[in-house]
Order: sequence, then structure tokens, then C-alpha cells
Amino acid sequence: MATKKKTDLGAALTGLVLGAVVLFLVLTSIVMMTNAHYRGKEAAEAQK
Repeated sequence: MATKKKTDLGAALTGLVLGAVVLFLVLTSIVMMTNAHYRGKEAAEAQK
């Protein structure tokens, strides 16, 4: 009888999900910081 091979599918899926979440959070924070930067520049130009 053949024995079942143990795979690392659970670890691979966990890494995939965690990687996607981290990437989403990093990109979201970059967009928010960029928007805040340019919002400050627009406010400064409006006061001139």
C-alpha cells in the first residue's frame, strides 16, 4: 500500500494570504501618506 505524501499546502496558503494582506496594508498606507502630502501642499498654495 502506498503511503500518503505530506504536503505543505497549508503553509503555502497561509503565506499567500498573509503576503496579500501585508501588501494591501503597505499599498494603502503609501496612498494615504501621498494624499496627505499633496493635501498639505494644496492648502499651502491656497493661502499664498
